[in-house]
Amino acid sequence: MPSHGAVKQTRCIVSLMRCPLSKRWIAISLLLALPALFSQEPVPKKSPEAERAEYFRANYTKYEYLIPMRDGVRLFTSIYAPKDTSQKYPVLLMRTPYTVSPYGDDNYRGLPANTEKFAKEGFIFVYQDVRGTAKSEGEYVNMRPYLPVKHGPKDVDEASDAYDTIDWLVKNVPDNNGNVGIWGISYPGFYAAMAAIDAHPALKAASPQAPISDWFLGDDWRHNGALYLAHAFGFFSGFGRPWVEPGDIRPHPTTTFERGTPDGYDFFLRLGPLRNIDPALFGTQAAFWKELLEHRRYDDYWQARNIRPHLKNVHPAMLPVGGWFDAEDLAGPLAVYRALEAQSPETTRTLVMGPWSHGGWMGDGEQLGNVRFASKTAEFFRDKIMLPFFVHYLKTPTDDFKLPKAYVFETGRNQWRKHDEWPPAEAAARMLYFSEGGKLSWTPPEGGQAFDEYVSDPAKPVPFTEETSAGMTYNYMTSDQRFAARRTDVLAYESEPLDRDVTVAGPIECDLRVSTTGTDADWVVKLVDGYPGTYPDPDPNPSGVRMGGYRQLVRGEPFRARFRNSFEKPEASEPGRVTKVAFSMPDVYHTFRRGHRIVVHVQSSWFPLVDRNPQKFVDIDRATEADFQEATQRVYRSGDNRSAIRVRILQ
Repeated sequence: MPSHGAVKQTRCIVSLMRCPLSKRWIAISLLLALPALFSQEPVPKKSPEAERAEYFRANYTKYEYLIPMRDGVRLFTSIYAPKDTSQKYPVLLMRTPYTVSPYGDDNYRGLPANTEKFAKEGFIFVYQDVRGTAKSEGEYVNMRPYLPVKHGPKDVDEASDAYDTIDWLVKNVPDNNGNVGIWGISYPGFYAAMAAIDAHPALKAASPQAPISDWFLGDDWRHNGALYLAHAFGFFSGFGRPWVEPGDIRPHPTTTFERGTPDGYDFFLRLGPLRNIDPALFGTQAAFWKELLEHRRYDDYWQARNIRPHLKNVHPAMLPVGGWFDAEDLAGPLAVYRALEAQSPETTRTLVMGPWSHGGWMGDGEQLGNVRFASKTAEFFRDKIMLPFFVHYLKTPTDDFKLPKAYVFETGRNQWRKHDEWPPAEAAARMLYFSEGGKLSWTPPEGGQAFDEYVSDPAKPVPFTEETSAGMTYNYMTSDQRFAARRTDVLAYESEPLDRDVTVAGPIECDLRVSTTGTDADWVVKLVDGYPGTYPDPDPNPSGVRMGGYRQLVRGEPFRARFRNSFEKPEASEPGRVTKVAFSMPDVYHTFRRGHRIVVHVQSSWFPLVDRNPQKFVDIDRATEADFQEATQRVYRSGDNRSAIRVRILQ
């Protein structure tokens, strides 16, 4: 069948033969162009990234400076200023260890995804390489400790570097209005929180988003002392190459080895004990990996890097932001908010928690893995919370702008909620007890000493996900747990199907009574939402997921038993002795819908998310293959030794 263009061309030829000779040559010239006209492809639509870059370049001018700090070290800073100089603009600063590249006045960094409205609103955007990274001078220190007392200009920290940077900006950047805001996600979130300590008077608003707050007790690398192996390994194999010399661009190298498999479970298991990793793979390119392993208890090294005690008398308005399903820094924003509540009660502050993975609030926030949230939650946050926050405190204060103490997303029912405090004061504490036959009950069990037991084998640890992945996946935080409940080394306790919605708001407190035949053990507790078998599949459903009977992870956390009495002074377990292990899991705000079940899992490995515990009281980073041993783990559930979790129920 001839094409539509060919049919049109044939009709034109017939018409041409009927034309006078003088007009025929003009028509022939036009006819020769017809094939190109009819076959021309439509102009491709520009990508959102290209449109952002084009707008940014058309409306902003880039400048680069080396800004001097009080000790003479200069920090490389890129400034993007509006070309419209008819008004003055506030400064919106981000400090980062991940480079502010590309470098050069004509090479634009561009806007972060989905921040077009910020550019159109009008700010002076500033990005800075922190001390010792990329083109900044000085020595880089991971999570550089804060110095409460500074004896002279040589005593510097991230708070003083932020202060000196802001002081230079307001004095030297044309057309600024004297107001500065700072924000950042993850490591830049840590720098945003540090800037609020001893803050420069011009710093009016700060939004530490997924900030690191404590690297031993809950953020990134260690949770309650247990090493998050897959995450730490993946990060430090590409971050931390030693500084070469000031002025050089420090590259972020990729790993210098091939894993040989996309299966992280297989890779780490074959790799063996932690002692095999540094000499075999990292060499000297990731010095912090060695520090991470050697500081195996909560010593002065980690305590100095805890920012929470220093969040006192904070003056800027604070907007800590986090994700309920952040695999990296879920604990950080909650810890920062609680520190402000306790130590800076006069500070204007709002906690924002949404249904997001790490930094997911810069996407659309409609779903994570197989779980959907019914709306573009991230777009709502940016348009209704983050942008108005910075506009109000840096540009135009308005009487109708008011944020609650907590602006949080309730998963399960999938709705934004406002509260005057977090956790909500009206949330009542309830105990959920482990009972006979894998039951989970609001009523404490009676009778003598009863227990459930399983054999934990470090040679066959429980996977943290069914998904084949080389490292830690963001989606594991909402992943299906049916595979885990089918293992003999996982205990699963389930409620009856609920006859009404049950909303859990706040931290989950675990109170376990356990014993082990080893001298150390990990205790992993998971809170799971058990969907009914009739739950509908998504529509459309390109991945073919079946949601009937889905067991959604709501929260999970490990605890290394050697720290049950003190994180500073680990101690062995006495084999066979019933021991109390109590700890808190990070907050949730989740509604278990009517017809669903509340489910709790208990297990002793979660691999390779968490490194394997030899189940022998040894320094795990020095353990040999011979130190890893099977152990029989018991969870007690009656009499004086009742195991339970404590939740806060919001009516």
